[in-house]
Amino acid sequence: MDKPQEEMQEVGFFGIYKESFKTIFSWKKIFTQITLTFILPLSFIFLAHFIIASILEWRIYRAEDQIYYNNVDSKRLYHRLSTAYIGYWVFKFTYLSFLLLFSLLSTAAIVYTIASLYSGNEVTFKKVLKIVPKVWKRLALTFLWTYLGFFMYNVIAGVVYYIWDTTTTTYSSFAIVVLYILLGLYCVGFIYITALWQLASVVTVLESSYGLKAILRGNSLIKGKRWLSWFVFFGLCCIFGGILIMFFSFAWHGFFGLMMGLLCVFLLMNLFLLGYVAQTMLYLVCKSYHREPIDRMGLSSQLGGYLGEFEPAFKVNKDIQLGHPQVQV
Repeated sequence: MDKPQEEMQEVGFFGIYKESFKTIFSWKKIFTQITLTFILPLSFIFLAHFIIASILEWRIYRAEDQIYYNNVDSKRLYHRLSTAYIGYWVFKFTYLSFLLLFSLLSTAAIVYTIASLYSGNEVTFKKVLKIVPKVWKRLALTFLWTYLGFFMYNVIAGVVYYIWDTTTTTYSSFAIVVLYILLGLYCVGFIYITALWQLASVVTVLESSYGLKAILRGNSLIKGKRWLSWFVFFGLCCIFGGILIMFFSFAWHGFFGLMMGLLCVFLLMNLFLLGYVAQTMLYLVCKSYHREPIDRMGLSSQLGGYLGEFEPAFKVNKDIQLGHPQVQV
């Protein structure tokens, strides 16, 4: 955060993480408040849903087994099965709703906080709570467009896998190698789309664009820093995978499993915080790489618009974009 903008373009893989950690520890109080309010519930909901979903799935499997192997009072058993399915899908819908809500709220809070610190504005937790409800709707629209992109990407991947499966008569070594190559390419594309989504989320908060325009804007910013973006989020995904492996390995081991579960919640909470800060740092690096000056006065006006101090750019259809200094008359 204390680096001159012209030096930000030189920040690399480890530099992104270094600046992220430096920012978090420099303003520990505000980030702790945001983490406990938004990111902690997000982490707990994410991990707890695996346990609850497993219990509900067990009820479904048990009801199905009773129907198949026991024909006594089948009407009651079918009712039990349908109730279990309804409960499962209601839970899934509720879980995804809260997961999306806390994810968007966390993104809005972190990005706004870092931008306020960068522009020299005073930032308090009370201000953060005021702007979060005003930003999350824009973030939700950006997410919906990203979700559509993920959906189309997975459809294409499914078609490619179907072609591989139907054209492979024997699972030879060559066929397996081709499958692993396709899987590797899929992972590369998936992480890239994730990085693009995170960058578009920052654009949504800090610029006038949102939705599809924010994604296109993020795609133009990420040019020249694609591999840096990919490796930054690949590193986060690896740690994320390690936490999940730890969680699934010990989650069912009684009291010890409970302690390990709480440890995983703590680790995941800090990982999410690091990820949200890193995506904003990546935005600043991309801006600097493209020689787009970050107008602190324009940024301050954009942020003030959320609090009603100025007319926000997205309401008056003006494009601040932090790269065009605002001329005052």
